[in-house]
Order: sequence, then C-alpha cells, then structure tokens
Amino acid sequence: MDAGRAADLYDAVVVGGGPAGLAAALYLARARYRVLVVEKDTFGGQITITAEVVNYPCVEKTEGHSLTETMRRQALHFGAEFLLAEAQGIDVDGDFRIVRTSRGAFRCFAVLLATGAHPRKVGFEGEETFRGRGVAYCATCDGGFFTDRDVFVVGGGFAAAEEAMFLTRYARSVTMLVRRSTLSCAESIAEQVLAHESVRVRFNTVLEAVEGDTALRRAVFRDTVTGRLETYAPPEGETFGVFVFAGYEPASRLAEGLAELTGQGNIVTDREQRTRTEGVYAAGDVCDKRLRQVVTAVSDGAVAATSIERYAADMQRKTGLRPQRPATAPASSGASKASAPSGNARETEGGFLTAEQREQLAGVFARMERPLILKAEPDSRPVSEDLRRMLMELAALTDKLTVEWTPPSDGPERPCVRVLRADGTDTGIAFHGVPGGHEFNSFVVGLYNAAGPGQSIDPALAEAIAAIQREYKILVPRGNMMLRAGDVLILGAESFHDPKERIKLKELVLQRSHPWIGERIRDLNISRHSIVVLVKRQKKVLIPNGKMILREGDVVIIYTQAHMSDAEDIDL
Repeated sequence: MDAGRAADLYDAVVVGGGPAGLAAALYLARARYRVLVVEKDTFGGQITITAEVVNYPCVEKTEGHSLTETMRRQALHFGAEFLLAEAQGIDVDGDFRIVRTSRGAFRCFAVLLATGAHPRKVGFEGEETFRGRGVAYCATCDGGFFTDRDVFVVGGGFAAAEEAMFLTRYARSVTMLVRRSTLSCAESIAEQVLAHESVRVRFNTVLEAVEGDTALRRAVFRDTVTGRLETYAPPEGETFGVFVFAGYEPASRLAEGLAELTGQGNIVTDREQRTRTEGVYAAGDVCDKRLRQVVTAVSDGAVAATSIERYAADMQRKTGLRPQRPATAPASSGASKASAPSGNARETEGGFLTAEQREQLAGVFARMERPLILKAEPDSRPVSEDLRRMLMELAALTDKLTVEWTPPSDGPERPCVRVLRADGTDTGIAFHGVPGGHEFNSFVVGLYNAAGPGQSIDPALAEAIAAIQREYKILVPRGNMMLRAGDVLILGAESFHDPKERIKLKELVLQRSHPWIGERIRDLNISRHSIVVLVKRQKKVLIPNGKMILREGDVVIIYTQAHMSDAEDIDL
C-alpha cells in the first residue's frame, strides 16, 4: 500500500452539511470509513431556521438547529471531519474524485452531493438591489434587525406562515402578502396565522417594487383582482423589512455534466442515490423527489452512505489504497449523555465545559497528532482562576495537552495562555483572558492546527501570509487596542485596485449637527466599499456593528478609498 498517497485520501467527501449530509457522515464514520463534510454556510441546512419541529419521529418537539446539531455531534463522535468552505467544482481523475473548495482540494473515492436548495427570488423591482439591505430570506438570521419596525412577508405557504409568526417576536407589525385568495399550507397552520393577533394577511396582493437609499423607504403593492396599486411608506426617518418565502431552488450547479438534471434543476438518482457518473451520489432536497422533509433527507443520506460503503470498499481493493480510519471519541461520551436535556447548564464536576462541549472536544482532540504545552501566565484577579479551570478541563480530555504555570504577575497582557510545542518552542498562538463563544471555537481550532493535522489553507491566503514581513509582531486586535504610528493594518475590503497604493484610515469627529449623529451605522449614506473600523467614545474604544447609534463627539475611524471633505487622514 502507498501510505503517502493514502494519507490525504478520503473514502467520501460530502458536500453539504444539512440533514442528508449529516446522516450520511454519521453512517459512513460509524462504519469506519473516512468522510469529510464540506459546508459553506451553517451546518444543519435550511431546517436550522425553523423554530419548532414537531413531526420528526421519536422527537416530540424540538428546534431545527437543536435537531441537526445533535446529528452533527453524533457524526463527530464517530470520527467524521468537518470543514467550512465553499465547494467550487468536482473533477473525475480515474479511480478518484477531486473536490475543489475555497480551502483546497480533497481527493476521495466517492462524492455525495447533499447541497440542498436556496431561497427562490420573487422578481419584484428592487429585490436584488436591496438584498441584505432590507430584503431578507431568513427570519431567524435577520429578524432582529427589524425590531419595532413594520415587516412584510411575501408568500402564502408553510414557510411563510411559520416565519411570519416568528417575526412577531421582533417586528412592530407583520403583514403577509399572499398572491392567491387562500393560504397554501396545512389548515392547522393557516388557522394559527389567521387567528394570530399580530399577523395581518392581505390576500390577492403582490409586491411590485421596493425603493430607498441605503435602506428601504417605500413599497408598492398591487391587487391581483382589481389591478389597483398602493404605496406604503414607513414613518419619517424609519425603514422596514421584506422577507421572501417563495420556495427554494435546488443547488445543483456542481452536478452539471456529472448527473442528469430535471427541468427544475433537481438531480436524478436511482434507488441507491447514484447518479449517472460512477462514484458520484446525491441526497436530500437537491434530488428529484416528491416529498422534501427532514425525515426523507435523513433517509436519503443513510441510503447513499450504505451505497458508498460498498463502492469505497471495492475501490480500496482495486487501488490497494486505504484511507486512515476515523478517530472516534471515547465511549464515555456516548449514549448516556444523548438523552440529557440540551442547554448551557454547566456540569458540576468542572464548571467550565458543558457535557456537549466535552463530547465535541473529545472527537477533535482524538485527531491531534502532536502534544502541546499550554503555558498559563496568570495575574491576581479572579479571571485567572477561570482560565486555570478551563485549561485543566481541556487537559483532562486528552494526553496531548499539558498545562504549565508561571508565577502570578499583574502585567498588562495577563492573564494569558501561550501555546508551546512539546520542546518548549513557541507556536505563536496566545490568548489573553478567558475565551468564550466564538473565541473559544477559534482557540480550539488554533490548538488543532498547532498539533496537526490542522485545517488546509486556501492557496491565496497562504500566499498573503507568506508576504507578511516576519519582523513585525502580529496582533489580533481587541476593542481596547489603540492604533499607533507605524502599525500595519490588515483590513477586509470588497475590492482593492492598486496593491502599491498607500493605505490610509480617515478620522471623522462628529461635531454638533453632523448628519450622522443619531443614525445607525448600517443606515449611513456612505460608499459600500467603506468600512467603519472603530468608534472612539470618550475614553472607550468600541468595535462597531450595524446597530450602533452614533453620538455627538464620537470619533469614527473609517477605511475608505473615497474622498471625505470633513475627515482627516491617519497616515500609517
């Protein structure tokens, strides 16, 4: 067997992390096949936006996100690998399939396309222009942006009805615009909508157009019976939201040239979920099927997985190559915890990690190749004790992590934990304070990358990293970091035309009567290529988000290539 060729080989790559892809990953990993799940957005698929699931067998009632997160943890427990990246193409190379992604290419015997579907556009005037600026397709994702605003829901099906009721948590009013004279969902759901005190339903009505500047300011409706047009405008200075729920289009672009597609773009498979191309399979909502539910997607994934198992075994024998076996989490994290109630309650033993986090981390740590030293540098504050407890709980999960302590000191960068290699050399990874939320995820990813095998790096990103001058100290900025002369800022921008152009920040002081005072950052009338980097307010340095309301006296730090007459350049 050629160990070098087998080291980077997968039995299967699953494109799509919804119920179909997760079910397939679970079945494949449990059968001891190496499988990678590639997802570009959120693991769980479209069901994650559903607040209430009551028709999944053996689960009386749950949330869509909770249901699919359990599926993901199960697959992770059996050794499935996960990657957030966009799949860009599939190549057929003899006995192998190559999945090209935004974070590198992956070689495998079989590919499963579980790419699902994406929201269908209605086509009213201004829909594309204001997408993400008032026109939305996910109530769970964007509902909070329209707190105390008027919201219009386009559609009369199940999704529209359910999301309309969900949006009442945020919106001042919710109005459904239904093209026909009735709702096209189950009668029980229709009755709930019509009886809901905060939802208004306008039948025989379509949205013709939306208009505005940086946000929506006007909408035009048309009565499908009389043809009469009606204009809506929110109160002076306000905006409103439009949520579109008009069904989904199959995300089948990757299958072009590899599989037969229907007129609607769905992938045609046989009863084993095989396409016309050997080693290429499809499952879930992207397929040509009559019923599209979580339970049918899971069924598709299981069928596809068992079919792939047989195919991968045949290819192992044919090529003499066998991908490495998946590393499973310890058995102690298994079934007894599966029935435990979900939530964020801490276990009494350690106090920092939840049972769910321990189960997930066990699967990650089991794949680490080299030992690491977590060198803690505490201070005298209680937060150092929190850091100590976190590190000890992490180290208890694996023999790959060892914790070392330096004497307490009240230095400016403490408490801190530095990640060292087994020989004591610095990996360059350090974290100040106690990581939580996304910070904790980033910390764990850092450990995984330092210990190996690590995540693959997009070639373009690797090239950019290689270009960094090594004599500079690289800092991840926090809200209290002050910019200094000579600092080199790495900024995200939609475009950058001239790599030789000198980068400048602009400092804008909001004096009395400035038009930005009292405005949310997301509503500012500035170039879409400009970025508000920081806001200095009195003695505080704030990391802005779209909901931040600017005040008189604020100092706004902006990255932009546009001229601003009332701003001063900060020359770096």
